[in-house]
Amino acid sequence: MQKRETPLKAIILVGGEGTRLRPLTNGLPKPMLPVLNKPFLEHTLNYLSHYGIKDIILALSYLPEVIQGYFGDGSKFGVELTYAVEDQPRGTAGAVKNAERFLDGTFVVLNGDIYTDLNLADMLAFHRQKGAVATIALTQVDNPGAFGVVETDQDRRIRRFIEKPAPGQTSSNWINAGVYILEPEVLNYVPQNSHYMFEKGLFPLLIERGDPVYGYQFSGRWLDMGTPEKYRSLNCDLLLAEGKGIFGELKPDGQYVADDAPVHPTARIIGPAIIASRCRIGQRACLRGPVVLGPDCSIGDGATLEDSVLWRGVRVGEGARLEHCVIGDDTEIEAGEQLLNRTVVREEDKDSHKPHA
Repeated sequence: MQKRETPLKAIILVGGEGTRLRPLTNGLPKPMLPVLNKPFLEHTLNYLSHYGIKDIILALSYLPEVIQGYFGDGSKFGVELTYAVEDQPRGTAGAVKNAERFLDGTFVVLNGDIYTDLNLADMLAFHRQKGAVATIALTQVDNPGAFGVVETDQDRRIRRFIEKPAPGQTSSNWINAGVYILEPEVLNYVPQNSHYMFEKGLFPLLIERGDPVYGYQFSGRWLDMGTPEKYRSLNCDLLLAEGKGIFGELKPDGQYVADDAPVHPTARIIGPAIIASRCRIGQRACLRGPVVLGPDCSIGDGATLEDSVLWRGVRVGEGARLEHCVIGDDTEIEAGEQLLNRTVVREEDKDSHKPHA
């Protein structure tokens, strides 16, 4: 079968409700969480654009109107977006099957809550060189027992999957990284209008059939945001590692301070730090990076922030101290309050499903 070389399409699995990320995801799909003050999905679109992938399908199930309202047809972001909305969650492979009508050649699938610097061009070359029907990106972890482990032979052909292996059950520490390159014919084995998974359904079936399924091993950055702690770490790690390349406007000292964000002369900012528009930093306040402040935040006199992410409109009282925290929109931290390893949202947001971006 003649495989199309270009253009490559991509499907992003935007995912469901994100229960492990509550209360941050009450009323907000996971990929819309702000990362360096932009929806995480926007970073993913930029990543795909870097590899010339402009035709992108978003597989939506939870609050699709939030994403559609923000991104529209994608033209403002330099891409062309198509939406495949599920009437009910259909699993990873089922979501792609629901978008099958938009596919006409080799395509990429990405989990919508994963950040990676995987070289897609190199992975595609590997896929074509092997003549694969499916290629799965693999990344190494220290504790494979918490993941689904993938075993390959010397040619990188996948032999089996082991879900959360017990100690000694496998010598592999390569796991599924949530990025796939697939040929459209593999969707013939995915049932219509059903909940069906790549990991436990389609991929094991293809291997059982003897179809060429390969693992592409890479050693680059791979981060997810499956919990509030991982979400905070994602923001902080990106700032620490390569904030300039991702954000684009950090100064040599690792700081970005919006022109309309007044900072008192006695305040100390130790980068990396992003301070968005209309933020106010009081006298003797100390921000020790990595720190991200969304628009309209107010940091009171003598307050201290370290290794924290604040969303839009957060008010931190005088003398308060925040370390390793994520603070949701329009939350007020009282004067003198001490918060460590906390995720805080307004009371009225804890059980809400208000669409906002």
